[in-house]
Amino acid sequence: MTPAATAAGRAATVAAAQASIARGSKSFAAASRLFDRTTRERAWLLYAWCRACDDIADGQDHGAGMRLVTDPQARLAALVANTDAALSGRQTGRAPFDALRIVAAETGLPQYFARDHIAGFALDAAGWQPETEADLLRYCYHVAGVVGCMMAVVMGVDPADDATLDRACDLGLAFQLANIARDVAEDAGVGRCYLPADWLAEAGIAPGALLAAQHRAGVARLTARLAALATAYEASARLGTPALPFRSAWAVLAAAAIYGEIGREVARRGAAALDARVTISAWAKLRFIAAARAQAAGRHRRYPQSPRVAGLWQRPRHG
Repeated sequence: MTPAATAAGRAATVAAAQASIARGSKSFAAASRLFDRTTRERAWLLYAWCRACDDIADGQDHGAGMRLVTDPQARLAALVANTDAALSGRQTGRAPFDALRIVAAETGLPQYFARDHIAGFALDAAGWQPETEADLLRYCYHVAGVVGCMMAVVMGVDPADDATLDRACDLGLAFQLANIARDVAEDAGVGRCYLPADWLAEAGIAPGALLAAQHRAGVARLTARLAALATAYEASARLGTPALPFRSAWAVLAAAAIYGEIGREVARRGAAALDARVTISAWAKLRFIAAARAQAAGRHRRYPQSPRVAGLWQRPRHG
């Protein structure tokens, strides 16, 4: 393939990835605009692959229309095959997987991160549910924490820099915990429950009865507990921003604020959050983006790279 053809193919894949993030996540799309051009394009490419994996596994279209799929193992096998092809440098003819091929080649993305992400979909395909908080956090690592690690590599972090990758993982954990708190009712509608079984037992709630009227207050207390856990990981993640260039730190802090507000709004609404999906207005996002700029400018003073808070769950190490 000629250099011109390679460049044209990359441009088309980037354009498809940009369209994917615009449809799939207005919050991430807004935050990604704060990156420099190269980082922004690579973030879009990584997002496109992550979004496609989620959509294929759950029978969705850019995060909408989740349904109970009847062939989870076949879908998982397709994810594994296409991801392995992309990581080996082969063109797949599917834009999201070609996006992974490009971003992995350009950044030296460790392949085990992508495979750790796929492992989260394997848990869902097997009908897995967490027994404990530690189980929940392991799941959150696979579906989101490791995405934070991959995004850090996209932003130029050395894959051997465990301290910064830990903070990046913390941000992914915060995002996923907020997502789970927001989506309890939607997940229950397709037979999924990510609230730990021991939390439910403590509250006297059967996993299959989350939406029962008599449990609304109890479920609201558990979603508030998730939101509080998300806030702890969000705070830890912010301490990693001095290791990032200014524009990357700005984007990370903006995304942290936007997603953090989702979890906090779920907690504020209580049981009412079970009735309608919590969203953040465009105006609020702009305010968070503006505030994040000032935070990024003062990040070395505001967020000293202190040791990670003791007691926070530790992501798995490789190698």
